Amino acid sequence: MDSHILALETSSSRCGVALLCAGAAGERLYTAAHDTTGEHAERLLPMADELLRQAGIERTQLSAVGFGQGPGGFTGLRVACAVAQGVAYALGIPVLPIESPLALALQDAQSCSAPDDIEALRVIVQDARMGEVYLSAYRPLAADGRQWQPLQAPLLLNAGDVGLWLAGHAGAWEGAAAGGLLRVAGDGLLPELEAALPACLGAWDVVAGAVLRPSAAAVAQLALAAWRRGSGLVPEQAAPVYVRDKVAYTTLEREQGLGGNPRAHPLRAAAGLAAGAQAGFSQAGFFIRPMTAAHLDEVAQIESAVQSFPWTRGNFQDALQAGYGAWVAQAGGRVLGFCLVMYAPDVAHLLLIAVTPEAQRKGVGARLLRHCEREARARELPSLILEVRPSNRNALDFYLHRGFGRLSVRKGYYPAGRGEREDAWVLSKALLTEALNA
Repeated sequence: MDSHILALETSSSRCGVALLCAGAAGERLYTAAHDTTGEHAERLLPMADELLRQAGIERTQLSAVGFGQGPGGFTGLRVACAVAQGVAYALGIPVLPIESPLALALQDAQSCSAPDDIEALRVIVQDARMGEVYLSAYRPLAADGRQWQPLQAPLLLNAGDVGLWLAGHAGAWEGAAAGGLLRVAGDGLLPELEAALPACLGAWDVVAGAVLRPSAAAVAQLALAAWRRGSGLVPEQAAPVYVRDKVAYTTLEREQGLGGNPRAHPLRAAAGLAAGAQAGFSQAGFFIRPMTAAHLDEVAQIESAVQSFPWTRGNFQDALQAGYGAWVAQAGGRVLGFCLVMYAPDVAHLLLIAVTPEAQRKGVGARLLRHCEREARARELPSLILEVRPSNRNALDFYLHRGFGRLSVRKGYYPAGRGEREDAWVLSKALLTEALNA
């Protein structure tokens, strides 16, 4: 029997409706959205009717109605909940409340191609206005992103306290103590927050995820999974997740230090920990993000500092325009290192990887290399190759220690000064199971 899930998401200024029809023939998704303020109540039902018309089904064929329950804007949350309850009462169907940050976790997972990124633990940070953010965390339990283990229920924090709060709490999350890949996503991921976060997160590889707002499409997909698990509620049991205990504090209350979520532990007493974490560079203290034209001056400067025969800024600009894979390791707005990869039909070729001298031997190069390997595996390329000077013992030791082996020699590949040339050792590392077993 086919299932038809209507989903509403109004926790932000975007008013969104989705209709997900699932059956033996697969899934069909219909969506409508409008960026507006104060018009959610007027627009939801007309948009829902239009999607039903497009799908060719009647209201009476709906199986359940899901809604983004927040946290988010108070008015929007109440509208979505009330409309969902009204539809459910009228049709005698269940309601499926979905946490809005969970929708963001799914959206971020769907924006990824590398399996490691898809399977990463996610911290969702949403803008709550007034210098505050909503924070929650999830671990994916299914490859399609529709089942998640909550690690932290949504709570409200001062934006400046996020890194410190994570330093004190995230280590207790299941499986978190050993580290791994962590993606931080949401529209609360501001530059100053990015600068503070990584140094507080221990052994994790921290990647800045997408800046997103919750979508009705993601709510519909999560609601369908909840419907199949039998998680629907009777309409009167559905409720928004507000988190914020007051709509606003008075000026006097805020001058006295009030704000945020009183249920969160006070953080100011531990300010020394935050200062210590941010005072210097640490192994986890950076994000990996795509290289853009804005990074080229710093990238060229690092290249000139570490190479005898460096690429020029124009060379890097040409590589970006050619579509090469290019990423930087960045901390506090500063580029610490970079990598550049060319993708061929049957192999990934690591062209460059470099780290600024003061950040060397602190894990930056290893993180960049792991990222290159993840991206190559996402493209189903069986191996990663690179060239290295045999005279560069530090680089040879770095790659050999990380699973690379010598494949061949390219005679006279590198310039060596005074008109002479130096050979290159070609190193290779198998990335896919079939290549490893070959």
